[in-house]
Amino acid sequence: MTGGPQLDDSYARAVPELSLPWTAVRAPAPRLLLLNDALATGLGLDPAALRAPDGVALLVGNGPPGGVRPVAQVYAGHQWGVWKPRLGDGRALLLGELVDPGGQRHDLHLKGTGPTPFARGYDGMAAIGPMVREYLMGEAMHALGVPTTRALAVTATGAQVQRDTPLAGAVLCRVAASHLRIGTVQYAAATGDRDLLRALADHAIARHHPAAADADEPYLELFRSVVDAQASLVARWMLIGFVHGVLSTDNTTLSGETIDYGPCAFMDAVDPATVFSSLDTTGRYAYGAQPDIVGWNLARLGESLAPLIGDDAAVQDVLAGYPAAHRRYRTAGMAAKLGLAREDEQLGTDLMELLHAQRIDFTSFFRALSAGTARDLFLDRAAFDAWAARREALLPADRAAVARAMDRVNPVYVPRNHLVDAALDAAGQGDLGPVHQLLELFAAPYDERPGRAEFARPAPGGAPHVTYCGT
Repeated sequence: MTGGPQLDDSYARAVPELSLPWTAVRAPAPRLLLLNDALATGLGLDPAALRAPDGVALLVGNGPPGGVRPVAQVYAGHQWGVWKPRLGDGRALLLGELVDPGGQRHDLHLKGTGPTPFARGYDGMAAIGPMVREYLMGEAMHALGVPTTRALAVTATGAQVQRDTPLAGAVLCRVAASHLRIGTVQYAAATGDRDLLRALADHAIARHHPAAADADEPYLELFRSVVDAQASLVARWMLIGFVHGVLSTDNTTLSGETIDYGPCAFMDAVDPATVFSSLDTTGRYAYGAQPDIVGWNLARLGESLAPLIGDDAAVQDVLAGYPAAHRRYRTAGMAAKLGLAREDEQLGTDLMELLHAQRIDFTSFFRALSAGTARDLFLDRAAFDAWAARREALLPADRAAVARAMDRVNPVYVPRNHLVDAALDAAGQGDLGPVHQLLELFAAPYDERPGRAEFARPAPGGAPHVTYCGT
């Protein structure tokens, strides 16, 4: 690619034991489906160059810039609570690291590039639908203010992917602060090589939590910083009704970004037991379980960093602070959603119980509350009135200002499951129009658009929704 991106490989150089140079399977007829022009420009890339043949080749891994070889990263993890000592990028490659015009480093990562030594018998390919889902979800989460990986592009490969039926193949180009996961630290710790573990921790500090380098106990401070980042992240998920679906330790980042949009979805009617993954038969990763399961994952990180920290009591003290940190972030966020002049944790807790009992749509409720029409959503209006009177006592005097402030943090449009599925079905048939329509709405999720009321409604009949792994 003439004038292509200048990519670095600092991760592969810092911890060469944690990646393996690898080459993507050649795509027979690559064709660009989606390109994130705004993200490309922000990264200092030329969208026009990415649309050219050399750019499209780069986006499927067939034309990496000279001097940097893609690598497959190795990591471990607890999946569904079961220890997996060797996972890794089974169908993905780290193309390289790009430093944007502001000096921020990003990973360029390709997903669906064929099997690597970590593929565990799978074909290493990806289909168009799931890759477009990740593109949609990442853009929506970004616009909602949630730290997230984002898609730079989705490119059809021209190859067929064998699933239950043959599907058109695709490669996703993902942009992330990094792909360092709790599972990465677990793998390094499991080797018993303390020098490797230290090199990884030092790289994570430099990349994501540089203030920890100056602390008296830098590795303990790294742990504290990751705990805080995850406490904030999960609070943001809970405040928009997002369910990740598979919160394994290898899907929990050190940066505090959301990663790996597989069986994820947004909750319609409030229910803490909401589960979307076809594999989650026990509710391990249900909406209401997310704060606790991330705390469990963070405990595994603490165990892995313990050889460097050398003080189990200090590790436990940091972990003990996680629930309070999560509640603090969530309570502050709920106060903003409710337009309150001061925080009231119990008011928010009671609201969620009321919404659950009355089967109220999560996203719609808060916009109806700011518009003064929320009471109409309830069958038991006396129960709503009792809660609303408590909120009323906490509101600032200027109610018009309250409503405007609420509408700045409560979205009209989120990736409703039935809408996303319909758009993905159309994309699989070659029609990207519905995908572009959703992207337009998700780019400004707080702005109500005339003639788009159907995009703000829950699924007709409240039909249950299932999403699948193996994407």
